[in-house]
Amino acid sequence: MANKFRKLVAVEPIRFDRQAVQKLSQVADEVICYQDSPASQEEILRRIGDADAVLVFYTSTIGAWVMERCPNLRYIGMCCSLYTPESANLDIQAAHARGITVTGIRRYGDQGVPEFIISELVRLFHGFGGVQFRPEPMELAGARVGVIGMGDVGSLVADALRFFHADVCYFSRTRKPEAEARGICYLPLPDLLERCDVVTTHLHKHTVLMDEQALARLGNGKVLINTTFTPPYPLEALEHWLKQPGNFYIGDTAGAIGGVDGPIFSLPNVICPDRIAGESVQSGQLLREKVLDNLRRYLEET
Repeated sequence: MANKFRKLVAVEPIRFDRQAVQKLSQVADEVICYQDSPASQEEILRRIGDADAVLVFYTSTIGAWVMERCPNLRYIGMCCSLYTPESANLDIQAAHARGITVTGIRRYGDQGVPEFIISELVRLFHGFGGVQFRPEPMELAGARVGVIGMGDVGSLVADALRFFHADVCYFSRTRKPEAEARGICYLPLPDLLERCDVVTTHLHKHTVLMDEQALARLGNGKVLINTTFTPPYPLEALEHWLKQPGNFYIGDTAGAIGGVDGPIFSLPNVICPDRIAGESVQSGQLLREKVLDNLRRYLEET
């Protein structure tokens, strides 16, 4: 490739295998890949140094303070989803103000989420995992499930649930005619909460949509699911709701409920393996391909 970055730095582990790291040499004269996560913005600054390209995973934040001190920086590749500036783990506005191009990836770890949700709901409904939702084992067929957020992941989850003949409805900022054509009905959020036995949220990071009043409207004898890295409700409200009879929470990562040392993780009605549902061999391969494609596309267009 004729046009290359002068120096590319991956400031933390980004799920690149040896072969993918070698491919980075096709887009940069010098490549540095750190194998541990930086502990501070100062450490991120030190690692970036005079690089003109940076790769970052979802676990670290790059703020305006760092960007202001990296005059050579012209490209930041996020090795994770980028949906909105508010949900990003770097200051998008500051990057744009300095003429830094930011790219992210989508649709690389989506398939694992419906697999996780179906798996854990089946275990809970039938009691296969040691706890059981209702006194008698249940099938997913006929279960009233509400999906909050009908983007890429929410749509996959809704379709997977319908495959098992669940009664699925949804709430989203915008109506989804294509989902409604498949038999997934729209309900306003208050109505969805009151109607459904199971509510699963698929929102952007840092989106808080429900409060203690909303969880009270959801009521008891319900299952709440979240696979986003941040909770869509205050954790104090979730903890209070989980202390009511018959309620269960399913989530993949402990960080979304205050960590493994927090008061929620150890509750007996909380199902949380603390493993990312979307992380798999397949998602890793897609991640690497999409990150490399973004790098090549940027160089071709500049």
